[in-house]
Amino acid sequence: MSSEIENIIFSRFVKQPIPFEFITIKELHDRCKKASYNLSKPHRIAFHALLIITKGKSTHTIDFKEEALLPGTILPLTKDQVHAFNKDLTVNGFVISFEETFITKNISEKNLFHFLQMYHEPSIFVGKENLQNLTPYLELIKKTHLEDNLNMKSETISALFLALLFQIKRLSIYQHKTFESQHFRDFIQFKQLITTHYNESHNAKDYAKKLLVSYKYLNVICKAITNKTAKAFIDSWLLLEIKRNISENKYTSQEIAYKMGFKEPSNFIRFFKKYTGTTPNKFQN
Repeated sequence: MSSEIENIIFSRFVKQPIPFEFITIKELHDRCKKASYNLSKPHRIAFHALLIITKGKSTHTIDFKEEALLPGTILPLTKDQVHAFNKDLTVNGFVISFEETFITKNISEKNLFHFLQMYHEPSIFVGKENLQNLTPYLELIKKTHLEDNLNMKSETISALFLALLFQIKRLSIYQHKTFESQHFRDFIQFKQLITTHYNESHNAKDYAKKLLVSYKYLNVICKAITNKTAKAFIDSWLLLEIKRNISENKYTSQEIAYKMGFKEPSNFIRFFKKYTGTTPNKFQN
């Protein structure tokens, strides 16, 4: 790639008293155009977002995969993903951006479970005909977001946003698999441990020990939620994070190898080639 992928933090374009923003897709394009920022250039976000499409057709690239955008398409965008909008503005809709702590700091365990499950899905489709059912929630969020009165504003928007997510989940045309509560919580904890300790270990048994569960149980929950063994999930996560690091054009292959926990660069190259059929340098080009 010819240039570095920029890491976009929430405050890069957003100046809000609370870490939450509600704008239209057109407003986002106009803002970035005014700032001479190209949204079609891949960028890595350090916050969460929700993309809601109401009109038009387009595509959106998430972690090197294209997602089709149609009326009724909703994309839960998670921090650390690499994104790119289509160069031409051919869709209408909304972009809701927020810091993770805005939702998680004052949320019940039950609602956190629903939030995490929603953000486990790569895309959600509620259908064009169901968009009208989301309108009252969107209008209330917009109205509250624009108010100058900060008294209970954060708490109100957080509650309204969760209500919107519940409505989206309820209207989803595709019946997403509902996971057993404790299994999903353990899986999320497993995933969080990987993001913290990936440079120390790639061994699924080590993570089972950290979770205080058996290796067999860890495999059971991973297969139920991702259709992969625990080891296969670790490898898929490593591969995606390696691709993200390579695409940032900030590190050499050797630096990425050590950063990702490979003691020998040759093992790193062998791992990458096993799953992609190419070398890290060729992937970068």
